Amino acid sequence: MIAVEGLSVAYQGVDVVHDVSFTVAAGRTYGLVGESGSGKTTLGRALGRFGGDVTAGRIDVDGTDVLALSPKDLRAWRAASLAVVHQEAGAALDPTMRVGAQLAEALRIQGRPRGDVTELLDKVRLPGEAARRYPHQLSGGQQQRVVIAAALAGRPKLLILDEPTSGLDATVEREILDLIWELRAEIGAAVVLISHDLALVGRLCDDVGVLHEGRLVEEGPAARVLSLPRHPYTRLLIDSAPRITQKRGREVPPLLEVRGLTRSYGKTRVLDDVSLTIGRGEIVGLVGESGSGKTTLARAVAGLGHRGGGVITLDGAELPTRVGRRDPSTRRRISMVFQDPDASLNPSHTVRTILARALGGFEGVEELATLAALEPHLLDRRPHRLSGGQKQRVAIARAFAGRPDLIVCDEPVSALDVSVQAGVLRTLADRQALTGVSYLFISHDLAVVSQLADRVAVMSGGRIVEEGPADQILCEPRHPYTIGLLRAAGHEPSQRRRHVH
Repeated sequence: MIAVEGLSVAYQGVDVVHDVSFTVAAGRTYGLVGESGSGKTTLGRALGRFGGDVTAGRIDVDGTDVLALSPKDLRAWRAASLAVVHQEAGAALDPTMRVGAQLAEALRIQGRPRGDVTELLDKVRLPGEAARRYPHQLSGGQQQRVVIAAALAGRPKLLILDEPTSGLDATVEREILDLIWELRAEIGAAVVLISHDLALVGRLCDDVGVLHEGRLVEEGPAARVLSLPRHPYTRLLIDSAPRITQKRGREVPPLLEVRGLTRSYGKTRVLDDVSLTIGRGEIVGLVGESGSGKTTLARAVAGLGHRGGGVITLDGAELPTRVGRRDPSTRRRISMVFQDPDASLNPSHTVRTILARALGGFEGVEELATLAALEPHLLDRRPHRLSGGQKQRVAIARAFAGRPDLIVCDEPVSALDVSVQAGVLRTLADRQALTGVSYLFISHDLAVVSQLADRVAVMSGGRIVEEGPADQILCEPRHPYTIGLLRAAGHEPSQRRRHVH
């Protein structure tokens, strides 16, 4: 159904994709993997003619020469034959429209009745009440599910998934991928999955292509490429993938204490009597499904959330609920890395200026960039010229600028490919050992949490249901919910665990 032949794509005269060829038959899934900046997203966007200058090659979808379409015919082809799920859900949703209205518009374009909105929400495991919410009232994972629901409104011949589950926890990820699989089987769509998650590609894809510096360096059946790679770069990606491991916890003096925190959105209680302590120099991992309250807790600690019950103290001193009421010295002591870097980076400034503004001057910008594995040549680019992973590394670098005591990391590496992810996690760990900074590290990826956390807290339904040393929680969990999360991530907990009574 899809044939890509000798495709080359350039931005401002500079080639970023070089002579790429591959085919995807109807009803099959092709995985495209590689580091941030390797050209994956550029290639995916070129398939739908969304950006970049195609300098050579051909794209044929079910007999249609996509590159030869007029603007009018291209719009009609996209509406009838193409669906795209982007990496950053927040950027794909209109912040001024309720979710239901946006899905109704997607249905209208496909000639389907507005009443099918409830059916779409149900398919992606969202409650009907989500239709009445605005995007900012949903978690990152919930936003991504809305975007996937919009894609399901049509019956595409080509479905492009650009990091479709990077903001989802393991259990919801599996449900969504099952839905995508069923859709593929139902309509016979050809699917191109762009992802840095090799385990996900291995579960979902029939074939895989490995992209490095814009070139396809290895291609073949997914089972063969991921188990017996032939190219050194493919082996590097596989060796860099995180795995759940054991590590020893540590006891430290308290830095931050959360006691009896309660937060609500309208009549919906998002945090229900949450208490948590973070020691000085300690890394606490916070895990749970999308919508469990992780981000709401993170924003409350940073002073960005709604008012509500409970107390947050820093070194024993109570923190005002709103960051604007905290004195400048206190504000510098807590910084945050958000899940979606596009929401926090000024698009009109270069990376150098963004980091310099955080530092209060240009001295030390290169050191900050090195800390977050940002190449020097990226410093003079604006955010729109960076990949998703590169933008997230800018956000991580900026978080260190004020020499904080606590960094709240909300899915800080979810947009990074595995090799860069591994490097950033090592950098975070090294910086912690050097400076004694504490992290509240939020992630849906249990293997990533395992790499960094001393202690883990597990959230479900706005409550912390289990808490303890990382080794105990990730290898010998006691709560059924934690056990389910680990199994959904493909890790069978030890049989030595004790059961909750």
